[in-house]
Formats: sequence, structure tokens, C-alpha cells
Amino acid sequence: MCVPVVESMSLASERTLLLRRLAEVRDPRDPRGRCFSLVSLLLVTLCATAAGFGSYRAMAQWAAAAGPVELLRLGLRPCGPFRLVRTPSADTLRRALTLVRPADLEVLLRVRGFDLETVAVDGKVLRGSGSSESVAVTVIGAMAQDGALIAQQRVADKSNEIPALAPLWSVLDLQGVVVTADALHTQVETAKVLVEEMGAHFVLVVKRNQPALWEACRSIPWSEVTARHKESEVGHGRLETRVVQAVTWTSLAFPHVKQVARVTRHRTDRATGKRTRETVYLITDLSASEAAPEMLGRYARGHWGVENKIHYVRDVTFGEDASRIRSGHGPQNASTLRSVAMNYLRTMGSSIADAKRQIALSPHKAPLDLFGVPTDLRLC
Repeated sequence: MCVPVVESMSLASERTLLLRRLAEVRDPRDPRGRCFSLVSLLLVTLCATAAGFGSYRAMAQWAAAAGPVELLRLGLRPCGPFRLVRTPSADTLRRALTLVRPADLEVLLRVRGFDLETVAVDGKVLRGSGSSESVAVTVIGAMAQDGALIAQQRVADKSNEIPALAPLWSVLDLQGVVVTADALHTQVETAKVLVEEMGAHFVLVVKRNQPALWEACRSIPWSEVTARHKESEVGHGRLETRVVQAVTWTSLAFPHVKQVARVTRHRTDRATGKRTRETVYLITDLSASEAAPEMLGRYARGHWGVENKIHYVRDVTFGEDASRIRSGHGPQNASTLRSVAMNYLRTMGSSIADAKRQIALSPHKAPLDLFGVPTDLRLC
């Protein structure tokens, strides 16, 4: 089931919808011998993930340490001949996440409402999901302007990210939205689909992987271009100055292009004094009146922010690259759970690291409160 991006709503309404969507996930397990509802198992995995318990064994330990009130909120009920309240084992949680269809779970990424302005598309390898016998899973995600991941799609093994774009975009309403992507996706068909079929705009990076297009951008007489924007900032131990020049240019052999921009980044390491310089080119269907150099620079920064807002957080804060979840749909579903948790942790009004520390002070109650789980779960 695919749910389009909806109008912004109150956080309380979003949490109610989150629980409803959890309850709608199709249960693929054999009905014989079930002791736990699927919604309870998914709640355990989601809340445990938000609390920093990332492996199946850790999730089971998180559930086993929960108190009677938390067990009730998780929907765990007495079962079996002795009517005891049991908590799911690591194997039970593994079976659930391995079998659940990723598309059913990824709906949770779009429970929070967004008035989309920009969408940044980028791929990520789940390094810990690979082994000597199988390649690591690669997923491609779409990030909204506030840093929330709103869609995700697995890249087929022995393929690349390009074919995965169509199913990724199919669940989003991109009418009037500016889509940014790196050089891998600077493809003629990608631009045509965005503009002609989805009514979106594009800002795409041009690098040397497309020599002819790169040379055409490089050969523009940039010394004569007067439309420019310059800005500097200090962060991560370095001083970075960016100069963005933009020119109306419609003679490229690429559909719908109205402007070409050159972004030159000068970086100085404040500790060592080492200086580096990098130049990239951008192409866009936005006219000069729709996107001045300052705006194009903002789009570029927003796209580069995927690394800090999504990839870095999932790797460093949630330990995604260290995860050894490998079988079935487990890697993709676990990645979705991390992203859902990350989206909600951002609502706590602080950095993800600060939010995780607040959760750690009450590792069972706080995640349940974060996702708006009522005192007595009746959805299962």
C-alpha cells in the first residue's frame, strides 16, 4: 500500500496515523502458533531501535526488560496454557522483519505530513548486510527539506540506482517540487520523467563521468558571467567559501535545461592550513527568474546535506554500517525502522544525539511516548 505525501498535520494526529499504518501492515507469517500480533512485534522493533537497541538480540532484551505498564502499551497479552505475559525472542523478531514486505513498512516514512519544496535523492550501501556469499544491500532514499527521509527503495542486486528511481518517486507527489540528485542520476530520461510526467523541477550535478556534458559546461565563458553569489562559513574545523555563478544557457544537448551554474568551493583546514578547491557544475530547468545563483547554491547545499542529516546519523548514531542483519527483507526493513525513528527524534527539538540521550534516560517509556503509543494498545 502506497500513501502519498499529505498536508502537514499535528504531531498527535501523525502519531495516531503511525499506529494505524502499523496495524495495516500485512502479516506474512504462518497463522499457526502465533503468540504475538505483528503490530506488537513491529512496535517492539521500532521502539527498541529508537532506544539504541539495533540487533535482533538487543531488541528482544529491550522487550524482556520492559515493565508491566510498557508491556501493556506494546500490546503484549497473556497467552499459552498458563496465560503468562511473554516477550518475543530474537528469533521471533527476526522472522517478522525478514518476512514483512518492505513497501508495507516504508509507508511509515510518509506518516508525517510534508509540504514538499525540495527532495534530495541519494543512495547508500548497508555495508554490514554483505557477507562472503552475498553483496551488501543498497538502498536509495528521498530526503525532504527538513532532513526527514520520506521514501526508500532497494536497489536490485547486480544493478545500480538508476532503475530504482521510478518506484521511489511513484509514492510521492512531486508536482512543483525541486528534485536534486548527484552526477549518477544526471540522465536524459531522468530529466524527462521529472519535468514531463511528474511536473517537477530538477537541479542535477555534472561531473567528469559524462565527459561531453562536463566539457560543454566547462567551456562556457565563465569569466564573463556576472550573476554570482559568494558565501563563507566555519564548521567541522574548516573554513569553506563557496562561489556560485549562473548563466542562462539552452544550447546543451540535454532536455529542458535553462540554466547552468558553476559552484567553486574553497576549503581551508583550520588546524593544518591545508587548502583545497573543487569545482562542480549544475544544470536545471529553472529559469534565472525562478532560481538566482543564491537559490541554486542553497539547493546544492541541501543535497550535500544528505550525508550529514541521513547517512552520518544512521551510521554513527544508529550504527547502521555495523549492523549484521542480513537475511531476507531484514536489512531493508531495519533501515526503514532507523529512518522512522530518526524522523521522530527530530521532532524533539534538539540534535539527534541529544534526543537519543534523552531517550536513554527512560529507555522504555520515552520511545513509547515518542511514537504516541496509548496506555493500552487496542490495535492488535
